[in-house]
Amino acid sequence: MKKGRLELNIIAMALFIGLLFLFRITFDSYKMKILNLCGIYIILGLSLNLINGFTGLFSLGHAGFMAVGAYTAGLLTMSPAMKEMNFFMKPIVPFLAEVEWPFFPALLMAGVISALMGFLIGSPVLKLKDDYLAIATLGFSEIIRVIFTNTQSLTNGALGLKGLPIYTNIWWSWGAAIFTILFMVFLIKGSYGKALKAIREDEIAAEAMGINLFKHKVMSFTMGAFFAGIGGALLGNLLGTIDPNMFRFVLTFNILLIVVLGGIGSITGTVISAVVVTVAMEALRVLDETINFGFVTIQGIPGMRMVIFSLLLMIVILFYQQGLMGTKEFTWDWFFNGKGFRKTLKKEVK
Repeated sequence: MKKGRLELNIIAMALFIGLLFLFRITFDSYKMKILNLCGIYIILGLSLNLINGFTGLFSLGHAGFMAVGAYTAGLLTMSPAMKEMNFFMKPIVPFLAEVEWPFFPALLMAGVISALMGFLIGSPVLKLKDDYLAIATLGFSEIIRVIFTNTQSLTNGALGLKGLPIYTNIWWSWGAAIFTILFMVFLIKGSYGKALKAIREDEIAAEAMGINLFKHKVMSFTMGAFFAGIGGALLGNLLGTIDPNMFRFVLTFNILLIVVLGGIGSITGTVISAVVVTVAMEALRVLDETINFGFVTIQGIPGMRMVIFSLLLMIVILFYQQGLMGTKEFTWDWFFNGKGFRKTLKKEVK
């Protein structure tokens, strides 16, 4: 089995790309948007899992890094004419007025600026632990949102940015998602990944083994912020409009939900959970509307979607306290051996 893993990976990748081609042909615009959101939330879930799951830090500032990435890519990709239409209350700063970049360099710059913000925020904040770290990162996230709301000449303030070019498609979102998955796999399997896990399990023991706690924490926080910026940029150029209210704490909570549901410290779990949660949130919208079965009509109840979704989450967490995958990962041996899957489920139930 070990000798054929590379071949199996290549075959699986080819089949998945073929599946994306099929989806692109058969899905309508609404379903394609959901599929794009699945890829984006995989990126966001993995970036938060790197910080919270693999390093053991409790960060609640992801929405702030997403905002930085979304605004950076948005301002760099908008045409000068569209910027002039958006910034009618106060002119945009001169050094951005005539700038119009292709999407790929703008996407990379969004990640770099977010990573820089992560480094600047993480350097002083990561000396805190547990609840204090969570409060501090949440505070910085809100500070970023408030700054974006009040910098009229840079971000257009509370009005936000409208008419962003719709560059994000299935290849951008899922290409970035696949890259993020591969990056996470190689990172966690390497020496840095082992060091991050050691910090998560016992900081004192990790430091005694010669691991530089501050360096690895800042590195993890910065890389998580980078991918959060990428995810925010993809989201902004998918929706075509952004404003500061999009990046409230609720957005961080949704990403944290994906991480916890899939399993804190599991790449596979985050990928599965991101797809399931994104699709379920849209599929359950039918509960908010009137349903006609022909022989009976059921009146929809606004908000029922979230009630049912919350109940389903409670049921899953009751049976799988460590999430769907716990800390387990997908392997081909596990796939071809049904017993391995059953053993994993039994361990999680216990």
